[in-house]
Amino acid sequence: MHDDGRYDDPRVTGPEADPVSRETDYQGWPVGDGSRGPATTPPDCDPLVHRDVPVAGAARPTSSVPANVPPARDPHEAAGRPANASSPRPTPVGGNAAVPGRYEPQPPGPAVPEQATPQAAPDRVADVVVPFDTPPGTGYGAEPAASTYVSRETPTREEDDPPLAMEAMRAVQILNPSGEVTMPRPARTRVMCVANQKGGVGKTTTTVNLAVALALHGNRVLVVDLDPQGNASTGLNVPHHTGVPDVYDCLIDSVPLEEVAQAVEGIPNLWCVPATIDLAGAEIELVSVVARESRLARAIAAYPGHFDYVFIDCPPSLGLLTVNALVAAQEVLIPIQCEYYALEGLNQLINNINLVRQHLNPRLEVSTILLTMYDRRTRLADAVEQDVRNHFGDKVLQAVIPRNVRVSEAPSYGQSVMTYDPGSRGATSYFEAAQEIAERGVKEPVSRNA
Repeated sequence: MHDDGRYDDPRVTGPEADPVSRETDYQGWPVGDGSRGPATTPPDCDPLVHRDVPVAGAARPTSSVPANVPPARDPHEAAGRPANASSPRPTPVGGNAAVPGRYEPQPPGPAVPEQATPQAAPDRVADVVVPFDTPPGTGYGAEPAASTYVSRETPTREEDDPPLAMEAMRAVQILNPSGEVTMPRPARTRVMCVANQKGGVGKTTTTVNLAVALALHGNRVLVVDLDPQGNASTGLNVPHHTGVPDVYDCLIDSVPLEEVAQAVEGIPNLWCVPATIDLAGAEIELVSVVARESRLARAIAAYPGHFDYVFIDCPPSLGLLTVNALVAAQEVLIPIQCEYYALEGLNQLINNINLVRQHLNPRLEVSTILLTMYDRRTRLADAVEQDVRNHFGDKVLQAVIPRNVRVSEAPSYGQSVMTYDPGSRGATSYFEAAQEIAERGVKEPVSRNA
């Protein structure tokens, strides 16, 4: 038995035995007159013969044949048989097909009329590539389905744009390369104090990203870093090492603010007053200074230029530095982390704000509440959000800042998330918050006594 596409009939012996091809017993093989009919199969043939069904247009398998066995050739291939002619039907020699004997090919029958096909068959079956998600009845060799099949990967009009395209659109919207004023500018300067006595709630991150978002869209913004750690200066890539003029000089030595403010590189219409480590001793030195609570307010009021927004980044405490910021500001922006500890100290902060309003700054009000570090996977975040919205009402911004690693990575490159990854969820959320703050400042009066 040879595995080269044919077998030797065990009933035939002798040197003149012809090999019989496996393809001779194909059901529906054309007979000698060109018609197709049932094939007659010897009853004692090997059943493996019927396993290999020939495929139209498929190449025959090749294998190594011993030298003493002549290769099997179709005598009609050299005779110039038409391409669409049917294959000859081998008939047994000796009359009775049921009796095994030697099979010899017969002369070719008449050619089968060529039928028009919608698509020519490929040269090889291996060239036909059927997608893995093709439904049954639509592959190669199947009848066309009644309804046209559309692949899942084919875009339709109802589908949204690809995620990369949407991210690119958001990046262009946030960066605003044209420089147009897309966020409304207030009628007068809005001084906003970003305060919360609890640390790690996103005060500095909120100050930097809101300032950059407003400056990119046509507003003149000043950031005053009142935290001795100087994180806001780091986020804006402003030098704040020892020896650099900073806000300490303005509070203690009464240096004009315009001599201390530095333009932020790469962000037009944005300036920053840095903070150095010298500011850590300012609270002790301010104790003996006359009108120590209003030193920063007088410095901002004496600035010759006009700003649309002044953001004051407060330290995580309720000392003299935070009191100076509350006296100088008209509005308080409180970032609240969506956790229980952030709510625990919020009551004390509100009480201190009320004391400053009664005795030092009657114009002060809590105008904005921003929820930060929101994790939608936890029920705690939803519970904190509902409690804050029920207590503060419309003062809570609709925009919520989610937990996003891009927001934390940006300061290590000396950038805000707005310029580091403008297409990220963090940048989009801060952009929406800045836009909401700008629209609220135009629709409603800025300073209202509660």
